[in-house]
Formats: sequence, C-alpha cells, structure tokens
Amino acid sequence: MATPTIGLLSPGDMGHAVGSVLRTNGLTVLTCLDGRSARSRALAAKAGIDDAGSVADLVREVDILLCILVPAAALDVAHEVAAALRATDSTVLYADCNAIAPRTVRTIGDTITAAGGQFADVGIIGPPPTRPGAKLYASGPGAADFAILRDYGLDVRLLDGEIGQASGLKMCYGAMTKGLHALGTELLVAARLMGLEEALRAEQRESTADVLAWIERSIPTMPPKAHRWVGEMEEIAACFADLGMTGGILEGAAEMYRFVAETPIGQETPEQRDRSRDAAGVVAALADALEPVMSSTGTTHHD
Repeated sequence: MATPTIGLLSPGDMGHAVGSVLRTNGLTVLTCLDGRSARSRALAAKAGIDDAGSVADLVREVDILLCILVPAAALDVAHEVAAALRATDSTVLYADCNAIAPRTVRTIGDTITAAGGQFADVGIIGPPPTRPGAKLYASGPGAADFAILRDYGLDVRLLDGEIGQASGLKMCYGAMTKGLHALGTELLVAARLMGLEEALRAEQRESTADVLAWIERSIPTMPPKAHRWVGEMEEIAACFADLGMTGGILEGAAEMYRFVAETPIGQETPEQRDRSRDAAGVVAALADALEPVMSSTGTTHHD
C-alpha cells in the first residue's frame, strides 16, 4: 500500500489522539462530523483532522478507516459504513478498534466484508498514543495491511489467528484494569460510608501498598470516562459468558460505572475535570451521591 489516507470514526478522546499521531507523522486524516458534538468537532480541529462530509464521502477518499467509538455504537456504525461501501463500491480496510467482545467483532467483520470491504480486528491497550505505552494489537485478514501504520507513529503488534483474537486480548486486559478500578472505587466508597476509610487505607498501606497506590492513581481521572466503560464491561461480561464462565463480575463493574456516570462528577468532560480532586475527593463525592439511597433504606452514613 502506498502512503495511505486515513479515515477516523470518531475523533473522541482516543480517536483524536490516534489521528493526531498519524497527522504528525505525515498522513492525511479525515472524519465525518455530521451529527457529532461540539466537543468532538473541537477535538478534531485540535488534532488537524478534516471533515470529509458524509460517511459515503469518507469511504471514497480513504484507504484505511479506523472505528474508535463507545462500544455500544460499534454495530450501528458498522452497518452505516457497510451501506456506504455498497453505495460507493469502496474496498476500504475497516479497522474496528473498539472494546468489544470477539462475538461482536466477528459480526462486524462479516458485515463489512459482505459489503465489499476488508477487515482488521484491533484492540487498543494503554493510554492514548500521544503518551508512551499505547499499543494496537491486530488480528484477522486485514491485520498485515493495517500494520503499515507502524511507519506513521503507531505501535502496531500483530497476533496470529482470526478475527476476535485482538478483541479477546483487549477484553482480558480491560477486565484486569477497569474491572479492578471499579472494585477499588466501590470498596473505598463502602469504607467511607461505614466510617472505615482511614482504617482501610492504613491497613492497605501496610499490607497492599502497591495496589492502593495504583487504585489511587487511577480513580481521579475515571469519572468522566465512566459512561464509556459501562459498555466495555458489558462486552467483557458477554465474552466471558461465551467461554462458559460467569459474566456477573464484570456486569457488577458495569453497574458501578453506570452509577458513577450519573453523578455530577461523572457528567464532567475530561477537559472540565477538577484536576485538584484526588482519589479521596472522588470517593467523598460518590459517597455523597449515595446519601439519598442510604436515607431511603435507613442506613447511617458514618462520615
């Protein structure tokens, strides 16, 4: 493949960062801003990502189309792109980079290839690639072609095997990281509500200091992302259930993130987040949000 033109759906938190890296390394990056929020438009402008117009216009102009969305939107967008592929006779390489279960990504792969497109299953692990540590694992028939993006600033790692392997790796890793974030947040909020927060932290500092430090580093940036992580936890639960294991653990994590997303701090954007609010401040805010529930059950909040 010669120098590729890149399409991106959509320029959100992760998407605009991926687009920014590719732009910085010399590629043209396009998106479709029709119906997108003012924030997405601002992030696209910040990253130098241009608006191609419609989805049909986008698939006409690009060689590789990266889909990076909230998990719940992945199927609908794939159907929209498939319709555009049929209308334009495009053979674009569609790289699904969403946090979705292998079963879901296989359905998307079938949808895209039936419409004439090529397909790669991609799992993003780590922070946005404007910071060190981001890795894009790829599997499936289009993975080798997707790997050209190594030449343009992305750490692409190929996995042997079919569609679903990259997403499966993402599911297992996300269960460990975001699953533990949910559990750590819940136990600290529970301890605060019972008046045991300081006692618990003292014990953790003595016996599991590394775990406590990791949780406390993670919690402050979590609330604005919680709404996105609900769908990811549900996809992980489905992935594990498909393997004959319980999905209940991650369904509980989804419930925790759903609760966080509905609180005032969960409705902030990453740009609006109060950067002076540490882990203890997040725990206090979430405990306060539970006051009405505790009052209705007659439970006492031990501050």
